Amino acid sequence: MPFGIRIQDRSDYLFYLALALLPVDGTVIGFYMPFWTPISPWLFLLYAIANWRIVKVLGTPGARHNGSAFPTSFILFPLVLIALSVFGWITTAFHPVQALNSLLAVISATACLLSLHIAIREKHLPWRPMVNILLAVYWLAFAVGVLQRVAVSLDIACIREYFAHLMSREYITAGSKWGGNRPQFLFAEPSYIGMHLFGVLLPLHWMLRRKAPDLAYNLAALIITFATGAVLMGAGTRIILDSLVAMAMVIAVATAWRQTKSRRRGLLQLLGVAVLSVVAFAVNSRLSSIAENGAEGDGSFFARIWQSLGVLCGLAKHPVHLLFGFGAGNLSDATHLGSETAVHALQALGFSANNVFKAEQWYANVTPANMFTMSAYTSFLGEFGLIGFAVLISLIISHVTDAHAWSKTTVCWFLLVVYLYTQFEGYAFYALPLFVWGTYIQTGINTNIVTVTNDQGLSADSESPKAH
Repeated sequence: MPFGIRIQDRSDYLFYLALALLPVDGTVIGFYMPFWTPISPWLFLLYAIANWRIVKVLGTPGARHNGSAFPTSFILFPLVLIALSVFGWITTAFHPVQALNSLLAVISATACLLSLHIAIREKHLPWRPMVNILLAVYWLAFAVGVLQRVAVSLDIACIREYFAHLMSREYITAGSKWGGNRPQFLFAEPSYIGMHLFGVLLPLHWMLRRKAPDLAYNLAALIITFATGAVLMGAGTRIILDSLVAMAMVIAVATAWRQTKSRRRGLLQLLGVAVLSVVAFAVNSRLSSIAENGAEGDGSFFARIWQSLGVLCGLAKHPVHLLFGFGAGNLSDATHLGSETAVHALQALGFSANNVFKAEQWYANVTPANMFTMSAYTSFLGEFGLIGFAVLISLIISHVTDAHAWSKTTVCWFLLVVYLYTQFEGYAFYALPLFVWGTYIQTGINTNIVTVTNDQGLSADSESPKAH
């Protein structure tokens, strides 16, 4: 089969198809989630369901690999969120479609983690072909962006019209209300480029840099080309910020801080990133406007403030809901309850009357069907409260600790994931599941689980802890 793919049963086609469609998250053929239309999360979910016999025995002694068991607490986590939501559903409201949408997002994130475990650890499917598939489809996504840029530059109507109909929210036409004449690749919006490059591809590079240097090099070439091309093609402002943050993390990971020569080189490189940041803010019109005028210097930036502020003020006014959340699907109710306080807060912060009026109108027109915050943290707190958030953070920290996986790379990876989720409402995005998986496989450091043998991927041979 192409790419050296190996199939154990027909359900494995779902897994490979999910990998192949990972960058396709903004088309009309996808399934709606807040502000994106992905396909892969649902395929991962179907793959986990199709392999339910494997799932049901996870966590039992028979499912352990040399003393390393799958972190079953993540499977149970959606049940915790459902239990927390019951209070909000009883005391506030229950919007079945939105509640199901929100919970399915969390469940599909768990399914992504499960799918990796089932395919690689249980079925022993080779991971090298999986990485090659990702390389191929992300190069294809980049090529689509180049084609879109050419269509914009040369005003090729047929290409513009094709992508205008293909994408759920298109950015390629001049009259796009989202900000037109920009390449979108296959993503829901240009702002999501960094989510894929630095939430998926960069962590894979870190995981493979010693196990498979050739694949790590290919991933690095893809990331650099994609990020540089996106900036040069004027895809958006967010990719500039994401790239600067990612560069700082890459430097931190690559620098041996205890060695004087390496530390000096690392500090000089970070200084270079700081200089690039200053240049970026000076050259880019949106960034320079933000630097000069604060949040009001960019409409999109200011919108993200008021979208979150309504929910947060609703939580602040109802301390019980601050603990338990308003329940899955109830972000619009939280916004309505906090809208008056949010308007007063915007006025107290000195925002212009015109912008405050825009926020007030937005609050008034919010419904369960059109509500979004564009921040995973705001959405998660609004629906599941501090208790749900604390449970999630404790699960992640205890998992990494139990896996003995804390390292410089792990800390930088975690900080990068934390940064990426500041603008992303889709709980099923792959950055967090991949982080859990990447640290989970490191439980094999002391139990001789993970290594590379020719092209077959993971085996039970030994590998030293230093390799991680």
